[in-house]
Amino acid sequence: MLLRLRPTAKPSIANHVRRHFCTTGALHNAGSFAPKPQVFHHVAPLREYRKDLLFNKRTVGLVPTMGALHEGHLSLVRQAAVENTDVFVTIYVNPTQFGLNEDLGSYPKTWEADMRLLATLDRELASVGSGRVSAVFAPSTKTMYPALPPDSSVPGVGSFIEMRPLGQLLEGASRPVFFRGVATVCMKLFNICAPDRVYFGQKDIQQTVIIKRLVKDFHLDMDVRIGATAREPDGLALSSRNVYLGTRRRNVGIVLSQSLRKAEAQYKAGKRKRGDILWQANAHADNVLMQQDSLEPSKRATFEVDYISLADPDTMEEVDEVDETRGAILSGAVKMLPLEQPSEGEELGVGDGQIPVRLIDNIVLDPVS
Repeated sequence: MLLRLRPTAKPSIANHVRRHFCTTGALHNAGSFAPKPQVFHHVAPLREYRKDLLFNKRTVGLVPTMGALHEGHLSLVRQAAVENTDVFVTIYVNPTQFGLNEDLGSYPKTWEADMRLLATLDRELASVGSGRVSAVFAPSTKTMYPALPPDSSVPGVGSFIEMRPLGQLLEGASRPVFFRGVATVCMKLFNICAPDRVYFGQKDIQQTVIIKRLVKDFHLDMDVRIGATAREPDGLALSSRNVYLGTRRRNVGIVLSQSLRKAEAQYKAGKRKRGDILWQANAHADNVLMQQDSLEPSKRATFEVDYISLADPDTMEEVDEVDETRGAILSGAVKMLPLEQPSEGEELGVGDGQIPVRLIDNIVLDPVS
């Protein structure tokens, strides 16, 4: 059970914290607390550091990541820095949310680049007087799963948290262990970091619904903040997996965002029934796939549509008609397939165009006032 730390007597403060407050006397000036992000690999030192922050009336915003940081992650850190004196960023590629045949082994690991990005961002935050990136938690798998090795099989062996039926829909239907792994690792991180607020991106919208449910159902003492999806200028949602795409597949991958926008236009035009909203999205995806299939193998980028969904905003269950007082969530997933005939000199991305890439995206249909 997650317990928020409550002071009963003032503890001895770690040397680096004591030195800071003795020389500055600043209890709330986040900009001067830490000269750079401190890296923690183990639980006990991070908890001690968190305790020091608590007794000095500082607040923590947690941004969980799997590394391979991009502007979407950085935007969440900026949001957390506005609302907290200290930001904790976790970098951990969690094996239990990858299926047995998924891309755990090839998932991009860019530790040095990630740390450079965070250090640069922290200097930016200091210059404007925001909260600071004071801690980076980068645990080993043994630290995160101390009793048993992580298990991605079904039903699996280990200590898991499952959100049913929410975690079995949409992404969960295609990736049976995904949300079990997400909920489990997030509960661990929440217990370790004891944040006041946690920050997630809207791109993984089903994940955000699950995290909100997790916090509510387990009475976790923290607020959940959702940041807008960060996008390329043409609308492609930023993702750590985009490095696999290469130019050809990246240009075609925009099909998902385009399809969802067409469905959104139907809703904004007054359509409320499922078929009326989704038909243009499905038609656009079909047309783009037909165009690609008509090209020579050396020029095409083929894909499979997993789903295009119109769902209830709280349960993620499909709806036949949108309730105007509640709105709905448009979401979808496509798999960009390996290139059949890569061309010499072609920009292929990480994995030379041979790693399938799952792209997800969504649009929130707001209630009609």
